[in-house]
Amino acid sequence: MLANEIKTSLSEPATLERLYRQNPVAFKSTFLAIYPEIEEEPTAQIWHARLIYASEDLAWGQSKDWAFLGIWVIVAAFFMQFPDIFGISHDAYFPRNVSFIVLAGMGGLFIFQQQLRLSGIWPALAALLFSMVYLNAIPMDSKSDVFALACLHVPIFLWIFVGYLYVGGLNPAGPKGIEFLRFHGDLLVMTALIVLAGGLFTALTINLFHLINLDIEKYYFQYGVVSLLPAVPVLAAFLVQKNPHLVSKISPLIARIFTPLVFLTLLLFLGATFFTEKDLFNDREYLLVFNGVLVGVMALLLFSLSEVTKKSFNKFYQYVVVGLAALALIDNGLALSAIIFRLAEFGISPNRLAVLGSNLLMMAHVAWVTKNLIAFVQGKQEINSVENSMTGFLPYYGAWAALVAFVFPLVF
Repeated sequence: MLANEIKTSLSEPATLERLYRQNPVAFKSTFLAIYPEIEEEPTAQIWHARLIYASEDLAWGQSKDWAFLGIWVIVAAFFMQFPDIFGISHDAYFPRNVSFIVLAGMGGLFIFQQQLRLSGIWPALAALLFSMVYLNAIPMDSKSDVFALACLHVPIFLWIFVGYLYVGGLNPAGPKGIEFLRFHGDLLVMTALIVLAGGLFTALTINLFHLINLDIEKYYFQYGVVSLLPAVPVLAAFLVQKNPHLVSKISPLIARIFTPLVFLTLLLFLGATFFTEKDLFNDREYLLVFNGVLVGVMALLLFSLSEVTKKSFNKFYQYVVVGLAALALIDNGLALSAIIFRLAEFGISPNRLAVLGSNLLMMAHVAWVTKNLIAFVQGKQEINSVENSMTGFLPYYGAWAALVAFVFPLVF
């Protein structure tokens, strides 16, 4: 684990510097978590002062960082305008390729920041190229669900490889994988801030031109917004990596506020479902919404768990997270029952099999995490048992996504 590497490298300044440069976000969060254990060491005191002092200023990176971002913005804009330039249908192009544009930028940023060699990036590069060729080669059949399933699951499959690059070409299910999960919360907050600022700028720009009777809305969105949208998460990731302190306090605050609220809301929602006319077993749209709620709860649960493992939350919050995990299991059980019923009643379909597999995977994951979380809260296990259970399922999600994306179109 990174914590052990830091502790054993306190007498090796070069090793500490290397660990910091590999992943500043992971290094800082881990170092500050273990600092009470090593605060008597002079080297630890120096690093603590360095990290705390660095958080006071906004780091903009070097000129080469902005050169990379500038090149990527131009490349992404070209591919976003590709269908208009070459007369390709938007419906045929964007479902297949928009995820590649975003994920390639994210992966490229991590490669650039960590100066990864080809030997460390070839699995991710091979997965990206194969997925691009495959998804653009399969026919688009509006009467079949497999094309939509492939377009939805290929990004999930590739996101695992983004995690592989984030942790420096290592297994994202390993000890450093927890930092990849924490990164999602910070990335979401930063992306939302950029989108909000961009929305305000857009409204201001369009209305200013309206004042002089110039209608630029159509061209602004077609050439400006569409071209720059894929760059937003990449820019957000860059700012988070360079300034981990910017949102490091916002993410835990969001977790503290919304986890209890979501727990109470989900509890009331599950109770209310038994007194409404909605039938989870026969109403397909309701089942889809129910599964959407489940995915949202899973995302919040993993985010909340990643904050719990920082040892900075009291017992009440930990018990709330345990309760949320229990409600997620109940939610998942209801969804699974409805899916199995529909399979028995209406037969096998690609959508039903995909949802069944996803729900089984999520249920196994939540059950394993809940087991380790309860043991941790009771003082029977260390934090790393919870962290390992959180990251241990990442390869399985990638494998299932690959199965749905690459095998289902061949079978169905």
